[in-house]
Amino acid sequence: MYTLMINGENVTVEEDRKLMDVLRNDCHLKSVKDGCSEGACGTCTVLIDGKATKACVQKVSKLEGKSIVTVEGLSDHEKEVFVYAFGEAGAVQCGFCIPGMVMCAKGLLDQTLTPTRKEIAAAIKNNICRCTGYKKIIDAIELAAKLFRENITDLKAEKITGIGQRARRVDVPEKVLGTGEYVDDMEIEGMIYGSALRTPYPRAKVLSIDTSKAKALPGVRAVLTAEDVPGKNKVGHIKKDWDTMIPVGEITRYVGDAVCLVAADTPELVEQAKALVEVEYEELPGMFSPEAALAPDAPLIHETGNILAHEHLVRGNAEEAIRNSKYVVTKKYHTPFTEHAFLEPECAVAIANREDETVLIYSTDQGTYDTQHECAPMLGIPFENVHVINKLVGGGFGGKEDMSVQHHAALLAWHTGKPVKVKLTRKESIMIHPKRHPAEMEFTTACDENGYLTGMKAVVVTDTGAYASLGGPVLQRLCTHAAGPYNYQNIDIDGTAVYTNNPPAGAFRGFGVTQSCFATECNINLLAEMAGISPWEIRYRNAIRPGQELPNGQIAAPSTALVKTLEAVKEIYENHPRAGIACAMKNAGVGVGLPDWGRCRITVEDGKLYIRSGASCIGQGLGTVLKQMVCEATGLDEDSIVYVNAETNLAPDSGTTSGSRQTLVTGEAARRACEKLMEDLKGKDLADLNGKEYYGEYLAATDPMGSPKKNPVSHVAYGYATQVCLLNEDGTVEQIVAAHDVGKAINPLSVEGQIEGGVIMSLGYALTEDYPLYHGKPLAKFGTLGLFRADKTPDVKSIIVEQNPDPLAYGAIGIGEITSIPTAPAVQGAYYKYDGVFRTKLPMENTAYRKVKTSEK
Repeated sequence: MYTLMINGENVTVEEDRKLMDVLRNDCHLKSVKDGCSEGACGTCTVLIDGKATKACVQKVSKLEGKSIVTVEGLSDHEKEVFVYAFGEAGAVQCGFCIPGMVMCAKGLLDQTLTPTRKEIAAAIKNNICRCTGYKKIIDAIELAAKLFRENITDLKAEKITGIGQRARRVDVPEKVLGTGEYVDDMEIEGMIYGSALRTPYPRAKVLSIDTSKAKALPGVRAVLTAEDVPGKNKVGHIKKDWDTMIPVGEITRYVGDAVCLVAADTPELVEQAKALVEVEYEELPGMFSPEAALAPDAPLIHETGNILAHEHLVRGNAEEAIRNSKYVVTKKYHTPFTEHAFLEPECAVAIANREDETVLIYSTDQGTYDTQHECAPMLGIPFENVHVINKLVGGGFGGKEDMSVQHHAALLAWHTGKPVKVKLTRKESIMIHPKRHPAEMEFTTACDENGYLTGMKAVVVTDTGAYASLGGPVLQRLCTHAAGPYNYQNIDIDGTAVYTNNPPAGAFRGFGVTQSCFATECNINLLAEMAGISPWEIRYRNAIRPGQELPNGQIAAPSTALVKTLEAVKEIYENHPRAGIACAMKNAGVGVGLPDWGRCRITVEDGKLYIRSGASCIGQGLGTVLKQMVCEATGLDEDSIVYVNAETNLAPDSGTTSGSRQTLVTGEAARRACEKLMEDLKGKDLADLNGKEYYGEYLAATDPMGSPKKNPVSHVAYGYATQVCLLNEDGTVEQIVAAHDVGKAINPLSVEGQIEGGVIMSLGYALTEDYPLYHGKPLAKFGTLGLFRADKTPDVKSIIVEQNPDPLAYGAIGIGEITSIPTAPAVQGAYYKYDGVFRTKLPMENTAYRKVKTSEK
């Protein structure tokens, strides 16, 4: 027996266990988050005798007589200061890392109230944030120190009143104090636990599954195989090719495929039962590269073949244009798999009622209706019988668009009649969810004697891994953006997405454009060199301007401000000896003729407006943006407006949080709903409208791929950007300057946060991040992924460019994805200027961050 002092009170623990388990499950201190259970991420940070310590690696036997403090144990004044400071600084996005950051801050500020920014960065260096890029967290801690120093009290954030305001996020208090619920924080009476038994082989035939010993274990509630799926075994975001479980007689496609599901009274019993399931496999040779999968004698990974998708985009005559050009560059490029590394692992809780054939799923995903539309057919029940509710979502970046645990939780709840929680370990998460696509690319780009682009050809092959996920649309977006944001019309782009026995690849921030932009922008630097002009100048001469034709034929809108982003960074770029530059464009909305609806339902209840939409907030601040737009449209302040987290059934389907689309499409839907409301509100008070509801929807109508129109509308809007990378004399990154055309910044504070976070994420992509595989098996742990930490992260200077007179969504164009697109080529350009080495592979070797591996010398 052990006695601990937790938040000033004695707590007795019978057995020697991990401190995090005691804090979360015995003491119900949910500010302590389980991000990795490996001591690598810092989300479980607490103070032990005043020192910031990770609770997941501490055993209670070592803590007898020590004082343990969590966010819940802070004084009222400390809570007030941290909530205000983190909100005011814009330091809170998905929020999952924030309580741990707060405890690091307290540990530092208890020692000094005059910390330098370097000291603050050192204090949080063991805590990962994947959203913010750390800058605003450091700002927040610096502000907190000032507030404590000056003993400022009665701190109140400015109320949200409309658009253009640097408004603090609506969910700041619950995320800073840890009172907001993520799925793993839920406690439901009678809840049991589930998990999948997963194949250790990337490709193997399942010969038999014996579950008898597992079923006999006391406390085990269900052991399921594919035979127990009442509806369709196949799920999939777009293409239904992913097995809920691999049936006996079928072949696994990657390490981690589920072959059996277990539910039991405790997580420990689940693991015991999984170890008792006996599976007989016949191991088969795997295909771990597109080349192997495309070989004439390659076995089929799916019965439809080993090619998931093929795109061939032709406009003008690229061959002739290139042949007649003064300068031509042809280079091959390679970009790798990348792990999303969101801080909150996948988790779902499901509750089923077999009598009325309904299921309630609490999820952490990027599309509530997507979860509904995949789980209902699996269970063999109507869509509307599956009700999905988003709890807080601890980051996504594309990695939570696919089914991971939601369908497994629903199936186990269906069979047991109990509430079931299914949560991935960090090892499972790294193994299972789709990654960023690796791409092998050959790009040929040409220009005339004055540096004006004339044509380009590209051949691209992506490794889409074991399942389709979003591999088709990612390839399409890679190809449609491959020519860049420039004014020329001769293109020939051929792309193929190939199934392999590697982990699946799917959506990731930038959605394919990160890959093709790297190749395009690097080639343009070589053309500038040949033409005798600067990399800035060649981009300025070719930059798309309003009224001109993009390479895909679309007429650039009046809002197009790529030139302004270039002008914003010109002096910085030209006055630094080690600077690299790159431009990018990125669509907002699904586009290419696909239905792309934004929908919003506003109800009046108790004299307040309730905003309901099925669109997930994954840390980008959608709830805050919608509140600002509704305030702007109605003239009301935030006290009269309530944002409700995304769900199905009570909120209309507003599509996936993907493609930088929600601010535009759902924001416009909310604006339209408010127009109807304002008609009824004339001469009345809100209370007079109690019980009424107002529905708004917006269709982002576009033309399909291959449209015969001379100037098709591929996407309703594009954002544009120019980023500059500046290197120190020692080859480390001094600063990234990021100028982004966002149309209209609904919340400039949030826009800055998106830019800073996206840039640092892609800086890792360019320089440090690894997702190594050996015969399809992931080798990385969270702590070895190469994620940037606060003390190694350079400054990011955000420049917001606004030029959009369009009233659609008040002129807003999505910002979430484009922030990560031009960073890598800007870094490549800086290193090319620094040492004359032209790098064509990511992450870049032989830099201050990564030396050449011995085997590659």
